[in-house]
Amino acid sequence: MGCGAPGIERLHPVFRAAGRWQEVRLDVDPRVAPDIVCSTTDMQRAVQDASFDALWSSHNIEHLYDHEVTLAFAEFRRVLKRSGFALIRCPDLQAIIEAARTDGLESVAYVAPAGPVTPLDMLYGFRPSIARGNEFMAHKTGFTDLRLGRLLIEAGFAEVRTKRALFDLWAVAIVDPGRTDSVLAQLSTSGIEFDGA
Repeated sequence: MGCGAPGIERLHPVFRAAGRWQEVRLDVDPRVAPDIVCSTTDMQRAVQDASFDALWSSHNIEHLYDHEVTLAFAEFRRVLKRSGFALIRCPDLQAIIEAARTDGLESVAYVAPAGPVTPLDMLYGFRPSIARGNEFMAHKTGFTDLRLGRLLIEAGFAEVRTKRALFDLWAVAIVDPGRTDSVLAQLSTSGIEFDGA
């Protein structure tokens, strides 16, 4: 979801297992050549109900307007099979606010492949990219672990686990609670651990 430009490095390692997964790329921006061009808030015409085993959304949901998030999460749930799960990564609003308070809005928090990233960039979108005309990169809402988990449960996921890691917030949203242990074990082998219920 919100795949951006092609590249195997954009996939989480759990989805890189040879022969296990087939990537289907979805994005609203046709310039990144996705397999499916549509918004994550309305995939009805492009994606059938219960047609995917898993969903990977990395730094995508913060680009939605706040009122669109519940629509997108309901669509995430709709397109997943009963045995499916969604793995989501987005900026951690709480960590960004703490960094801004400690070091200032425009201090460099980390250096990404695209260049230095500040708390201001994490709040509103990567400013150099937006300045070059890529308005899809603007951030329109934010998430804490509690908010993200609550919204996913409200969208119909049976179980959600969240994790804070530096400036990233992670969530795994599971359709069938009977699959929780196997999904968490699969994620663990690829380097991401979710604790607690």
